[in-house]
Amino acid sequence: MNEVITIKLTVATNYLSVRISEFKRTRFYKALRDDRGDVPGWVLVVLMTTGLVTALWTIAAPRLTAILKNSLDAMNGIR
Repeated sequence: MNEVITIKLTVATNYLSVRISEFKRTRFYKALRDDRGDVPGWVLVVLMTTGLVTALWTIAAPRLTAILKNSLDAMNGIR
């Protein structure tokens, strides 16, 4: 009984070894292993976000300053 299990285990191990080595030669596997990422895309996202925040901050800064000043003045009146 143990010999049959050993033989089947050996056959299964060999089969899996062959299948894994075949998979490692595929383009899909090579694409998964590519660690470079999309650096130009991320740089573009960061630059666009920075530009958008800067533009919004430039437009909204006077109003945000007024809101903050009014809130602080209201807090001073509570004392």
